[in-house]
Amino acid sequence: MRLVYQILSQVVLGAIGLVVAHFTIADFKLHLAGFFTALAVFTLAQAIFSPIVMKLAERYAASLTGGVGLISTLLALWIASLFQGGIEMRSFMAWIAAPLVIWLITAIGGWLFIRFFVDKRLKRKAAEKTLGRSK
Repeated sequence: MRLVYQILSQVVLGAIGLVVAHFTIADFKLHLAGFFTALAVFTLAQAIFSPIVMKLAERYAASLTGGVGLISTLLALWIASLFQGGIEMRSFMAWIAAPLVIWLITAIGGWLFIRFFVDKRLKRKAAEKTLGRSK
């Protein structure tokens, strides 16, 4: 169940991150027509790149393991920008700022979501199971 919550939180937080980047970064454009495609591609690419980048960082540059989320976010944005009508970044600064903004939102939001919602819910269900068995 935890995996389902993590996937849902990444989709929601990815959407929030993309929208915030759109409104805060001048050369970052998120087109409404391609929003869901961009979100799906971004979320899927993020899920694929995160473990790959982590393994490469652990193997070749252990000091970079802290930046895995940032690097995978940059790669996911690049892949999502290849699909027409979704994400468009028009400057070098957009390529620097957008991954930072989106990574911060997904990292902090993901931690908060898991910490305050999922863990409490799973603990409550476990307690209910335990109480149900002890009767």
